[in-house]
Amino acid sequence: MRIIRDFQFVTETDRGASAAIGNFDGVHLGHQSVIDLARNADPDAPLGIVTFEPHPREYFAPDAPPFRLTGAETRAHRLAKLGVEHLYELPFNATLSSLSPREFAQQVIADGLGLSHIVVGADFCFGKGRKGTAQDLEEFGREMGFGVTIAELIEGSAGQVSSTSIRTALGEGRPRDAASMLGHWHRIDGPVIGGEQRGRTLGFPTANMSIDGLHQPKYGVYAVLVDVLEGPNQGSYHGAASVGTRPMFGQNKANIETFIFDFSGDLYGTNLSVAMVDFLRSEEKYDTVEELLSQIEKDCAQCRQILGGL
Repeated sequence: MRIIRDFQFVTETDRGASAAIGNFDGVHLGHQSVIDLARNADPDAPLGIVTFEPHPREYFAPDAPPFRLTGAETRAHRLAKLGVEHLYELPFNATLSSLSPREFAQQVIADGLGLSHIVVGADFCFGKGRKGTAQDLEEFGREMGFGVTIAELIEGSAGQVSSTSIRTALGEGRPRDAASMLGHWHRIDGPVIGGEQRGRTLGFPTANMSIDGLHQPKYGVYAVLVDVLEGPNQGSYHGAASVGTRPMFGQNKANIETFIFDFSGDLYGTNLSVAMVDFLRSEEKYDTVEELLSQIEKDCAQCRQILGGL
């Protein structure tokens, strides 16, 4: 998959794609439906995605709490798995955000990227002040020479499939409901970072990862699936993870710490992908370390039971 990061400097080989447009945060079932429509709208054209980095919400509200389900690298990895050939990851900046709907259609879609067909969700808005609608895009397409398909919003077993609904499910400790809308387990990806090695001292060494910049799921303990993505320990494992601030040991920055079952090896700097399967309990502060260890043993036994049934 090629990643193109500027609509003003596109080569001829990067033009002519049939592309879906949106933020694709989480690459959920609704996104996958839109991507399939783009794939089928012009089967002879390369399959493309037009998205933005940073997310427009981050651009307009940089001090707002983190909300993204996936970072740019994880999103690109998932889109590549879906067969996307051209990822137009456009810089969302003062220039792009100031374009009127007509200017966006002409300068970005028609002249810049030269798209043959585009697919957007029914609630798609674009251009300065989000004044452009999907129906406006249809009119621009007829005028400027690109096809337009408007995808209807889809419903899942947990309600309307949207990134907002998925964030709500994760914030309430319902990872299976989130997975039903995503079409896959919600995953936290990234490198293993150094910690205080407290888990190793307690007999439960953990792989620590940052959750900076991401929507934070409900703090607590989860049954997880762990993919070690590289190195001599590459493979898939089961585990138990704690998301939160570790109140037993004072005030700490929130992260995710994963104890991988039946594993021995050095993972510092290694990229992991941790899939959240079930929420067990909220994080707690215990009176003694012995109480904490007893609870961890119970958590691990419960996680083994849950994951063994998958």
